[in-house]
Amino acid sequence: MKKLLSSLIVVAAVLVTSLSLSAQTAKVNSTGGASPHETTSAVIDNNRVTVTYGRPFTKDPKTGAARKIWGGLVPYGKAWRLGADEATTLITQQPISFGDTLVPAGAYTLYLVPEENGGKLAISKKIGQWGVGVDEKNDLARVDVKKSESDKSPDQLKISVEKNEGGGGVLKITWENAQYSATFNVKK
Repeated sequence: MKKLLSSLIVVAAVLVTSLSLSAQTAKVNSTGGASPHETTSAVIDNNRVTVTYGRPFTKDPKTGAARKIWGGLVPYGKAWRLGADEATTLITQQPISFGDTLVPAGAYTLYLVPEENGGKLAISKKIGQWGVGVDEKNDLARVDVKKSESDKSPDQLKISVEKNEGGGGVLKITWENAQYSATFNVKK
């Protein structure tokens, strides 16, 4: 029995180690939508920050016609679920701060309120949503995002978590011709 228990502990340790060393981006199966799903993750100042989201296409999946994304499919000034199908999920192992806004360790839903020259990244305490509706009454916070022109025009929404040159990390949302970004720091 002790030998079996020791073997199980070793297997569990190997699995945990291999997961932490695995690629920073992984495909995730959707629970029923048309868009592929992805998980992106980075270790920032000894803290893993992970985002799982649906990746809608720029072209209409039914007709193949090009769609205007920002200010069209995704209207300015309105809460948008930041992806497709299931709600976009943020997981942080340690508290992080976006400016003066503290986000405790845990799991959250992210959505975006885009504007022509910026916008807000909303962090919701309610997780597990599916579909278009955004439940604003459960917001933990809304933080400013910077909007810039994207030198790439990806055919699908892309979210990344990256190290920031000035320290901490940056969450980037890129689609069509724009990139929205929010910097954060890990709280110790």
